[in-house]
Amino acid sequence: MSLLAAQEQARLKKLSTPQRKVRSKWGAVLLYAIMIALGLLLLTPLFWMLSTSLKSMQEIMSYPPTLFPKVIHFENYQHAWEKGNFGRYTLNTLFLAGVGVFSHVLSNTFVAYGFAKIRFPGKKLLFSVMLGTMMIPSFVTLIPQYILFSKLAWINTYYPLTVPGFFGSAFQIFLIRQFFMTIPNELIEAGKVDGASHYRIWWQLMLPLSLPVIATVAIMTFQGAWNDFTGPLIYINSESLFNLQIGLQSFKGTESTQWHYLMAGSVIVLLPVVLLFFFFQRYFIEGMNITAGTKG
Repeated sequence: MSLLAAQEQARLKKLSTPQRKVRSKWGAVLLYAIMIALGLLLLTPLFWMLSTSLKSMQEIMSYPPTLFPKVIHFENYQHAWEKGNFGRYTLNTLFLAGVGVFSHVLSNTFVAYGFAKIRFPGKKLLFSVMLGTMMIPSFVTLIPQYILFSKLAWINTYYPLTVPGFFGSAFQIFLIRQFFMTIPNELIEAGKVDGASHYRIWWQLMLPLSLPVIATVAIMTFQGAWNDFTGPLIYINSESLFNLQIGLQSFKGTESTQWHYLMAGSVIVLLPVVLLFFFFQRYFIEGMNITAGTKG
């Protein structure tokens, strides 16, 4: 009886397979439709900002509002770029972002290599303490940091925005360390047999094998420096040292009613970050995968 029951169950299973395929197909279609709808919903503010940046002020104030500009005004971007002094602010922001990427990649990979591949007393305790610092809200340390940098006469300079990057970031150290852990220890031992020091192993072996996570750290740091508003607002006073975020806020004060110029300036500030993530999203996703290292 058990054999007959098994045969009957297999027959019913075969008959129901096409139905399951149809249900699976429609389920996938429904899932993609929901994802597309949510994606379009999230892109609506970006579309409206871009559309407004290409309109005239008269069209912006017209009712009912129009989705697409009747006449495209590219001169809005030229006006915003020239009057908002975005050229100078862009150079300042690129400098801050470049120094930030260099300092974070250098310090975080170096510390992460020690936690991942070097044995020393108290390593687990130090690693736990480092992770514990992530639970401290950044705003709690603003006043002590400001007092420290004021004593060092670093106010109205780029030092408060660049020097801390050389002391590492707890989250990025953790992320890189987890990636380093996936690289076989046999490669490290082979390097030691060949007479390589830890510095050489870190530079010539670990870094080339960890390009995805390095790209992830670089993208995160660049985006953070590009969008940084609080730091420059606190430490920078001179207009010649403003970054794009502070410059955009200053431009808003002079163009408070000129929405087409404000939206054009916002697009100028936003576009590089969007393009960066668009072209390097594959490396970003691969770097966030802590199992993507070389397997032995």
